Amino acid sequence: MNYYIADTHFGHENVIRYDRRPFGSIDDMNREIVKRWNDTVSSEDNVYVLGDFAWKNSVGLDIISNLKGRKFLVEGNHDRLSDELKMKFDWVRDIAVVNDNGVKVVLCHYPMAHWIHQYRGAVHLYGHVHVTKDYDVFKRYGEMCHNMEIPFECYNVGCMMEYMDYTPRTLEHIRLNGK
Repeated sequence: MNYYIADTHFGHENVIRYDRRPFGSIDDMNREIVKRWNDTVSSEDNVYVLGDFAWKNSVGLDIISNLKGRKFLVEGNHDRLSDELKMKFDWVRDIAVVNDNGVKVVLCHYPMAHWIHQYRGAVHLYGHVHVTKDYDVFKRYGEMCHNMEIPFECYNVGCMMEYMDYTPRTLEHIRLNGK
């Protein structure tokens, strides 16, 4: 099974306030995201992290060994990984295209206005914009594309999104709940 999540920001104290995350402390947030991850993911599953995994390499190293599944990272603007942390992921890339049960999924930390295979049913997953005015602008752009009959199936998989609930989610869950 494939799972997706972005913007966990493990160890990043300011993100609690920035996103209005429902946690009393960074330790509470880290613990709860790890718990939800491990309650959902098995050791045989793939988890694609779409950037901003951890605020510091030391925190990332402490946490990654406690997370189930094979982990893949599409780097975000806050990912400045040490070689040691990089080696904990199966791969680290700037952008990726994966196959999820016959659906091409284009993975990037940043939202893209147009992506490979967009006109052939590819889905784009991204993070970075959290729930901000940038996210609102991108949603409006998507609505314009839909109105002009331009295929535009993409989803913000930031962990703070209501349908993500700080938990890695399947493509099926994201497509059903992410609109």
